Amino acid sequence: MTSDALRILDGVMRLADLVQRDMAEPFAGTSLTMSRAALLWVLRSTGPSTQQALATALEVSPRNVTGLVDALETSGHVERAPHPTDRRATLVTLTDLGLDVVQQMVAQREQMADDLVAELASAEKEALGAGLEKLANRYETMLAVRERKDSP
Repeated sequence: MTSDALRILDGVMRLADLVQRDMAEPFAGTSLTMSRAALLWVLRSTGPSTQQALATALEVSPRNVTGLVDALETSGHVERAPHPTDRRATLVTLTDLGLDVVQQMVAQREQMADDLVAELASAEKEALGAGLEKLANRYETMLAVRERKDSP
């Protein structure tokens, strides 16, 4: 293994840790956890969704999503409503409070992105973006190969 490869991996891991810590800070002292915020983020993208669809999107069990939705409903961030075409299902929807929180998350994300790359030249931003994209694609390929080997 080359020292360049280790330096890059260490840098990516350090950056991932810093981003995770920074993302958790706005939720300190609130009823939101990273998992609950992730569910709100999915609803932002998908719109009203069944709990099964949320479980799939979050890659967690339906039981886990039930707990998340229960907590978010109690705090007023989401509401449940009957599904219009499936009597057995309910839809989870963002409330006005949930929408406000998601809009704050979007604004914080945009500000964080701008702040993070503020000292990079345009060419550095382009090169870093392209490099990170290649690394992410490579890692996805590596994980897919590993999963195929591990599956029966």
